[in-house]
Amino acid sequence: MAEWWSVEVFHGEFRASRWQQSYSQSLIESAISHGAADWSWIERPQGVVFEVCFPDADRWEAFRSLPSVRAALDAVPDPVNGLLIYRGRGGGAGATAPRRPRPTAGAGAAELPEPDSDRVVDLTRAAADELLSEAARHSYLSRSA
Repeated sequence: MAEWWSVEVFHGEFRASRWQQSYSQSLIESAISHGAADWSWIERPQGVVFEVCFPDADRWEAFRSLPSVRAALDAVPDPVNGLLIYRGRGGGAGATAPRRPRPTAGAGAAELPEPDSDRVVDLTRAAADELLSEAARHSYLSRSA
């Protein structure tokens, strides 16, 4: 059964589209000469993807080990973090459409409690019983009696 493989190249010191222009012809020729059934290029905002379909994994490995393919992969714009090679078509998740956010229940947020109003006491007119709580007032009154 035929398998798709993807070579994803990200922008780095230069744009990945320049890398594609330089190596596209040699990658396509090498793929076709080693039995590729189909191929395509995809431009993404972060770089480019070369997708190629081989009838079996052995032909993919033969293609991958060619000196021209290895030279192309060594010349990507960002040699440290700018190259992904994986089975499947461009996009590691294998999803045909991007994930959409799930709807939230209700308004989408929890209701916040109302802020407690600060108790303001006018100390110029306050009596002792206004300042004390009910329990403290009984304690105060019982001690003074």
